[in-house]
Amino acid sequence: MNFLGIHHVAIIASDYARSKRFYTRTLGLPIIAEHYRAERDSYKLDLAIPGGARLELFSFPNPPARPTRPEATGLRHLAFAVHDVAATRAELAAQGVRVEELRTDEFTGKAMAFFFDPDDLPLELYEA
Repeated sequence: MNFLGIHHVAIIASDYARSKRFYTRTLGLPIIAEHYRAERDSYKLDLAIPGGARLELFSFPNPPARPTRPEATGLRHLAFAVHDVAATRAELAAQGVRVEELRTDEFTGKAMAFFFDPDDLPLELYEA
């Protein structure tokens, strides 16, 4: 296999409009495309992540909640590479985003911090 990289990560939102605002306005991810799929009563929003990957944001009627916290089976979290974790963490906190304390990755020595989207999904800032 010759993987070229990660193409996209998909997230299902409980409140599509709220999550769309968070990912586009709060995080500043540019919209590539937005589609409504009537047969599924579902929106699909494609957002650009620097470096070429995408974030796909979906809405579905009555999606089930995440089964457990914080460590449910499945995708654990999405990490965004940033140059300055402390500064980015402070920007998010100033916008009312719930953020955890700054930490250091015990294996790499890099700065990191977790923050949470409107559905309380864990997202990470990681020092580039």
